[in-house]
Amino acid sequence: MKNKQTLRITTIFAAIVFAHSCAFKPNTLPKNEYGLSEIRSLKTYRSTTVLDSNQIMVDISRLNPRIILDLRYASLNNFMKQEMYPANTDFSFLRLPVAKSLNQVQEYLEQKGLGLKVFDAYRPYAVTKKFWELVHDERYVANPSKGSGHNRGTTVDLSILDMKTNQVLDMGTDFDNFTDSAHQSFTALPEKVLANRTFLKETMIRFGFKPLETEWWHFSWPNPERFAILDLSFEDLKKATK
Repeated sequence: MKNKQTLRITTIFAAIVFAHSCAFKPNTLPKNEYGLSEIRSLKTYRSTTVLDSNQIMVDISRLNPRIILDLRYASLNNFMKQEMYPANTDFSFLRLPVAKSLNQVQEYLEQKGLGLKVFDAYRPYAVTKKFWELVHDERYVANPSKGSGHNRGTTVDLSILDMKTNQVLDMGTDFDNFTDSAHQSFTALPEKVLANRTFLKETMIRFGFKPLETEWWHFSWPNPERFAILDLSFEDLKKATK
C-alpha cells in the first residue's frame, strides 16, 4: 500500500512538473522596441494557447451575455473625445481565468438584482501607443514602455448596474474621471456613494481582482507578467474565438 501511495504521489508530482514545463512563458517571444514580449499575429497567439489554455482570450459577451458592455473607446463618450476602437464595437475579451472570475462576479451580483457594466477590457497595444502620443502623462494613460494590463487581457474597467432600473449605481464620478475624487481613498462623498464603492471593491477582491487606488472602476488580475502584450484587432480575436 505504501509503495502504491508513493507511486501515486510521484506520478502526480511529475504531471504537475510536466504541465508547468509546457505552460507558455511570455519571455520566449520576440521583444518589441521597449523589450516587452508582444504578440502581433493570430498564428503566434494560437500557438501560445495550445501550450497554455489560460492564455485563451474569451469573448465576454459569449461567456455571459448578461454582462453589459459600454465600450467607451468605441464611441466619442470618453476623455479623448474620439473613437479609439472601431465605431460601435460591442464585444471585448479577457484571458480565460480572468473571464471566469468576472462571470462569478456577475452571478454573485445577480443574486442581489445587480449586474456588471464593462467600460473597457482588452485594449490593443497600438491604442495604448496612441493614448501616449496624445496625452503623454502616466497619471492618465499607460506608458507603452511598460504596457498595460488591458494590453494583456488581465484588466477590466467596470461599474455595477441595477438590473431593475438599468442604471449604474452612483459612484460619485463617471468612468475616466482623472481627479482625486475618483480615488479609492477619497472620502468627501455622500455615504451612499462610499458604500457603493466599497461594495464594488470588496466584491471584486472577493473573486480575485486587485483594485487600483486612483480609479474606482479599474481592477486587475494578479501576476499579469504571465501574459504577453497583445496587438491584435478586435475582429482578429473574434475570429480566433469562433
